[in-house]
Amino acid sequence: RGCPLNHAIQRRVLALLYLLILYYILILTLGPSCSSLQFASVLSTMATGSTALALIVLAAFVLSMLPTSLAVTSPYVRPRSRATLSVPKDAGGQTPTQVHISTVGHDEMRVTWITEDDAPAVVEYGMTSGQYPFSATGTTTSYSYLALYRSGNIHDAVVGPLKPSTTYYYRCSSDPSREFSFRTPPASLPFTFVVVGDLGQTGWTKSTLQHIAAADYDMLLLPGDLSYADFLQPRWDSYGRLVEPLASARPWMVTEGNHEIERIPLLEPRAFKAYNARWRVPYDAGDSPSGSNLYYSFDVAGGMVHVVMLGSYAGFEAGTAQHEWLRGDLARIDRGRTPFVVALVHAPWYNSNKAHQGEGDDMRDAMEALLRAARVDAVFAGHVHAYERFTRVYGGMEDQCGPVYVTIGDGGNREGLADEYIDPQPKTSVFREASFGHGRLQVVNATHALWTWHRNDDDQPVVADQVWITSLASNPDCNNRAGAGAQA
Repeated sequence: RGCPLNHAIQRRVLALLYLLILYYILILTLGPSCSSLQFASVLSTMATGSTALALIVLAAFVLSMLPTSLAVTSPYVRPRSRATLSVPKDAGGQTPTQVHISTVGHDEMRVTWITEDDAPAVVEYGMTSGQYPFSATGTTTSYSYLALYRSGNIHDAVVGPLKPSTTYYYRCSSDPSREFSFRTPPASLPFTFVVVGDLGQTGWTKSTLQHIAAADYDMLLLPGDLSYADFLQPRWDSYGRLVEPLASARPWMVTEGNHEIERIPLLEPRAFKAYNARWRVPYDAGDSPSGSNLYYSFDVAGGMVHVVMLGSYAGFEAGTAQHEWLRGDLARIDRGRTPFVVALVHAPWYNSNKAHQGEGDDMRDAMEALLRAARVDAVFAGHVHAYERFTRVYGGMEDQCGPVYVTIGDGGNREGLADEYIDPQPKTSVFREASFGHGRLQVVNATHALWTWHRNDDDQPVVADQVWITSLASNPDCNNRAGAGAQA
């Protein structure tokens, strides 16, 4: 006490704290893709003299430490997008909000919800509205972000065993004010997936969700970029409220995108903090647990379809945990019992759009041979805000035993559409269009699945592209060692 040195240290600590807060505010103001020049310009208008110079130098240093995915300047000009939606909070206390479900194994469902106040992590459920003879108790967590935001109480509980193709009514935290219902997926074919990426929460998102809800389906698959919160944590809450009507009624199976990273060096060094807390996936269930919330797999339709959810932003090179897990996961598949195998990943491995060129190439180089050897039928990606379907491809060339590749990052994000393509169109690219929309994969039987892409750029769900996909397990040319191709 009274020591000048201590006061000097305190002033420096306070100055650093103020600078960190200022840095966070500027990130929120300019957005995660701001350049160091933009950052320095704003700082210079807020200070003068040597203080400004010091702040500019420090800002440039901090920005140089940011991941490249947070500082990419898009090489194209996006069309005008619709306004970002903000779904206001309409409940507090112990009332459950942001309810969503996901499958766990073949006969269980995870229910996740948030309450503002402390509440029991209990789900009560039954097959008749208002009657809940069964219950399951789960866990409660929460997280803080930059000491400026603290989440509500995030609860999840696994319910089951459940009957297939059955509607269950349920309530969370014993709250009588809100009853929800979901239908379990069928235990056999046919089975219908909705596939949509880069969803966000804009007017286009609302249109996409309305079109999805207008026709029945069994499960939604989302290959990354969910809320576009981009550090603003209340956007996660708004997103949860926006998708709740659909996500509480059918299982949503998701994987991460670059907008889920939300890592800030020194301030928030742990990536995927909000995503992992809010969207827990069944990475520890089934015969092939991955050990990571960033990649996993599961079966549907009584094992007739195997779905692999890959992580573009987890290690994927040979020798990494994800690579070794994928090798083992694919090796366990008996294609005599599982005629269809599909995979999802965020950054596309094939892409003729000028946006995000080459960003999935390293992962493709590391894993493509594994997928071909396992005769994966289709790979769905997001990231590029447009639609594109490729023919069966392997090694950059048409290959009858390679997967069909589809980019479907056009759910409705706030960044708009990527409407510039490389010309001439590659021979492997069958159909491409920069419009918002969603896709449906209906696995009809053990040999055929119908893929359709529904454009909603004109606010009407118009089928703009469709193709029948034949299971590679039924193709004799792909069922021998020579036809199956290289082993990785």
